[in-house]
Amino acid sequence: MPKIRMAMLAMAAGAAALAPATVAAKVVKQDAAGFVTRDTVVVEATPRETWMALISPAKWWNEAHTWSGDAANLSLTPQAGGCFCERIPEVETRADVGLAGSAQHMIVVHAAPDRALRMRGALGPLQSEAVTGVLTIALAQVEQGTAITFEYVVGGYMRYEVPPISQAVDGVMSQQLAGLAALLGPVDAPAEEKAAGESADAKPADEADPPDDESDVPPAKKPSVEDAFGDLSDGA
Repeated sequence: MPKIRMAMLAMAAGAAALAPATVAAKVVKQDAAGFVTRDTVVVEATPRETWMALISPAKWWNEAHTWSGDAANLSLTPQAGGCFCERIPEVETRADVGLAGSAQHMIVVHAAPDRALRMRGALGPLQSEAVTGVLTIALAQVEQGTAITFEYVVGGYMRYEVPPISQAVDGVMSQQLAGLAALLGPVDAPAEEKAAGESADAKPADEADPPDDESDVPPAKKPSVEDAFGDLSDGA
């Protein structure tokens, strides 16, 4: 494996250790054809506030994962065909006039304000590989604020071994989601972890308090990435 690719992979892997506990991250599937990562967090913001922050990556994207070294050079146009792009500033020298460059991180394929954003592109070290990546970002209003889910599906031919690159990419996605959460105000723990904690503290059945009249009402379904896009064509 070329040294530059090894360095990029090591940098990406290190991101996993930097993501705070407020982000729940996991490689949910991997095989020889690719992998799927999923990261979730709950923030103390409305879906509209979350959406406006999401489409301003210069405010939260980690500059360590930019080509220019400065997140201020990032921009995102939240319309189909819009670019999540980066301007690479010119470098002036005594001998030459500098010329600005650019990089395309992803292209928007679906934008539903306050609800979901889907983009296509191979991020970071995957850019040099013959792979396709689809990032779906789902927003759902919850009691504490807004639940954000990043799901990144990667498939195709790559020169990396799938297990280490999938963990590395998941670490980077977790770090980016943590940056967005820090901008908006993260809730102490993901909703799933809170629910698990409450279940662990629950009384045994023979010691539980008598149920209220509403006890027969089924619990609300947790929002998922599929839910965010499943009803976009129902006219709602």
